[in-house]
Formats: sequence, structure tokens, C-alpha cells
Amino acid sequence: MNLTISGHHMDVTPALRSYVEAKLHRVTRHFDQLISVNVLLSVEKQKEKERRQKAECNLQLKGKNIFAECQDQDLYAAIDELVDKLDRQVVEHKNRTRAHQAVPAKHLAS
Repeated sequence: MNLTISGHHMDVTPALRSYVEAKLHRVTRHFDQLISVNVLLSVEKQKEKERRQKAECNLQLKGKNIFAECQDQDLYAAIDELVDKLDRQVVEHKNRTRAHQAVPAKHLAS
């Protein structure tokens, strides 16, 4: 799995990098066939103070791309919300692929 963590209008500190990696471990625990993960952390330059911290992620799976983004006042809260969204989408994709797998003929005959 290729993991890319980048920042827009900010520096990605080692603490942020390790926090994102630890949170993404939850997604890889549910689905280990990830090809690449691109995370973009940014600070929006808006006049309003609310929801300026933004976290986006692109997951490239075998046969599907998953995208999620979240905004919050705190970047760590945005990352937590982002991982929750990604985890739900990955579990849904995993359930969908398992539901469409073919049933062997020997099980149908019984």
C-alpha cells in the first residue's frame, strides 16, 4: 500500500503523520486490498473561523476508488470524522463484493 500524506497551506508534522497512519490502520484492518491512499490536509483561508480545517482522502482499491472529505475547527476531529466515513464506505464495498461472489455448484445441490 502506498501512503501519501500532504498538506496544503500547512506543514505536515510528524505527530500529524503518525496520527493519520494510526487512524488509517483501522481501515486496513477491515480491508487489506488497498493499492494506494492519498491524504490531503489543508487549512482553508476563509474569514469565518468555523470549519476551516479540512481533511480529504482518496483510497484506490482493486476495481474502485473511494473519496471522502471532512471539515472541522480542529484538524484532529476532521481526521477522526474522515476515517469514520472511509471505514463505513470500505465495509460497505467489502460486503457488496462478498455478496456477489458465486456460490459453488456443490453447495447448491445439497
